[in-house]
Amino acid sequence: MGLLILRVAGGFSALGLGHIASDLVDATALLFRCAVVGDSVLLWIGLWTPIAAIAQAAIQIDAMILGHRYDSSSMVAAALGLALAMLGPGAWSLDARLFGRKRIV
Repeated sequence: MGLLILRVAGGFSALGLGHIASDLVDATALLFRCAVVGDSVLLWIGLWTPIAAIAQAAIQIDAMILGHRYDSSSMVAAALGLALAMLGPGAWSLDARLFGRKRIV
């Protein structure tokens, strides 16, 4: 249940970056928004979670650099993405249904 909460929080923290795209050129803004929405959906359903979590951390770091905002919320969201990438998708995810649940003994 805890990993589900982490996945949902990571997805919503990435969606909060829509205001960064307003400063970009039209094609770049559209690409950035599509990447953010696609990454959030992958995190929410738990598909390719390690890849989506690393992408979420990269998007957060990219938003800090592009927006020239170095605040703690973006850093925490990037750390959340990296932690989620290391922990994996959890039992309630599409990854667990497709590939089986990984257990460390």
